[in-house]
Amino acid sequence: MVHLAIRLAGGRPVHLRPGGPHSHDMADYDGVVITGGHDIDPVLYASQSEVVPKYDAERDALESAVIDDALMRGLPLLGICRGAQLLNVRLGGTLFQELRSRRKNTSNRWTILPLKTLLVEAESCLRELLGGQRVKINSLHNQGIDELGDGLIVSGRDLDGIVQGIEAPGHAYLIGVQWHPEFLIFQARQRRLFKALVEAARERKQRTTERLG
Repeated sequence: MVHLAIRLAGGRPVHLRPGGPHSHDMADYDGVVITGGHDIDPVLYASQSEVVPKYDAERDALESAVIDDALMRGLPLLGICRGAQLLNVRLGGTLFQELRSRRKNTSNRWTILPLKTLLVEAESCLRELLGGQRVKINSLHNQGIDELGDGLIVSGRDLDGIVQGIEAPGHAYLIGVQWHPEFLIFQARQRRLFKALVEAARERKQRTTERLG
């Protein structure tokens, strides 16, 4: 679904995966989406495991390298669910390894349907893209962001105060969301997350070409 969302936004997706035909240092890409999946290994943020492990060390290593490369080169980046968590970790932040005990006003049930409420911070890039203070989102995560990574701010929370959106002020496009907008692309506001990423990547590529040309 992420591939479809990128194509609908006018981009051309390139899929990187452990053992795949491309590696992050060989692929030609101008923007990055880190998608959902297994939990982040807590060793990456110097913590002991508190839950039954569901980790993917190969994917952690590949996506950590991709995020580090994107940050170094200033590439536009969208982290989705696990991707938002790993972005936070790569910038020195930490995670809650389970959220069930922290939920009082929201359900811990996973759903791709937009049944949860996102409260979007004013004056944030996320507010500009989503166009509202209260937005309905889905939820497929059992971990969440605890301490913020360097340079990040919270741009959205759910009704329990659990972080649902992060971003880096001053960056052309560096956003992490805990929900899955790729399953909500029938909504124009959710498609804007991908369109803005593609546009930022295109603008960066053009500036780079002009500088080198």
